[in-house]
Amino acid sequence: MGNGLSTKTKSRRIALLFFDTPRGLRLNVSSLASQNFASSYTLGSVGLVDGSLSYLYSSLAVHERSRSGDLSLRNIVQGYRFLQELRKPESKLVTNPKAPHNRKPTLLYGRLYLPQSTLEALYLRRLSPTKQFKLSCVSDSALHRGGALLALLQQDNGKFSTEYLYSTDSALLGLRGLYNFGPDPRNPSGPDDPPDQLYGRFSAGAELYYGLLNKSGGMSTGIRFTTLPKHAGFPYTMTLTLNPLMGNLSSTYAVKAGRNIALCSQFDFNFYSYESDLRLGCELWRRRPRLQQSVVVVGGGQENGGGEVALAQDEAALRGNSSSIFRRDDADNDVSGVLKARWDQNWRIGLLWEGRIKELLFSLGASFDLQRRQQIFQAVGLELQYSS
Repeated sequence: MGNGLSTKTKSRRIALLFFDTPRGLRLNVSSLASQNFASSYTLGSVGLVDGSLSYLYSSLAVHERSRSGDLSLRNIVQGYRFLQELRKPESKLVTNPKAPHNRKPTLLYGRLYLPQSTLEALYLRRLSPTKQFKLSCVSDSALHRGGALLALLQQDNGKFSTEYLYSTDSALLGLRGLYNFGPDPRNPSGPDDPPDQLYGRFSAGAELYYGLLNKSGGMSTGIRFTTLPKHAGFPYTMTLTLNPLMGNLSSTYAVKAGRNIALCSQFDFNFYSYESDLRLGCELWRRRPRLQQSVVVVGGGQENGGGEVALAQDEAALRGNSSSIFRRDDADNDVSGVLKARWDQNWRIGLLWEGRIKELLFSLGASFDLQRRQQIFQAVGLELQYSS
């Protein structure tokens, strides 16, 4: 669901603070065989040779670029993401006119891990412009009862969203909700009303869950403030989550400190044990050097006047606020790589470099534990990806 608090906050936090570093050598080859079918094969070497086979089917045609050489790193590398204005839900469900009986949009996904023979599957179906049903399952002999199944019913109206869930693990029932303060995108302002000058959005959410088998439950609440595209300063996001039953309090702050750098921090505290934890993370984007050319206008008259106009336009562009500079990031195609780093108070450090070599996407990473002097290097790995 596009406006969910937990999903957006978690993805941004993982991208900067909890990103995975590859172990050993791993090769991933993917292919979009048709506009409705895709496959992917992974081969790794961590101890024993392992790998996976995955397949995906979508009833709606996929028109996005699939060749690894044509993909923009900004779109495939998980990092700081800007939250946009709330969107009004579509009035009509988009379907595939060629499908029999004009069936509702459906997505199927399956992945088999080898040699463990672990199988995971996903079924996703859009029921209406604001509702969708998601069913995911995993089969593994190492799990309790050989596997688990999770069912989700999601509804997103823009102003607020809800999620109902059931898991066969402990017969867990759950409810999640999110409310966005401010104007309702379903009720746009009239032509005589002044335009909304919103520079940030405040959101609040909560979740409740209860296990029928173990007779235990829990709850958590969270609030978030994030800047919107109209904000002229540095884009940032602040979140605060609280689990009153466990006594856990977590606060995060993420900021796009420059065109090529983003920073994130997280502080956790427990009211019962008085334990705390601090994590820091950053990402630094590298761009290809550009050949800048300067034009010298000689003479007067109309040519000189044109030169003055051009210089005036350039000066006006340079005087543009920082928001316009940041908003162009997603459209930039000159990004050649990104360096990520994370650190926690126990001196565990992770480094990851993601980029492209010709038609190959690569991820080179390492993790360190400076408190273990006899084994500082915890993991070093390289992952190569190719898609066609």
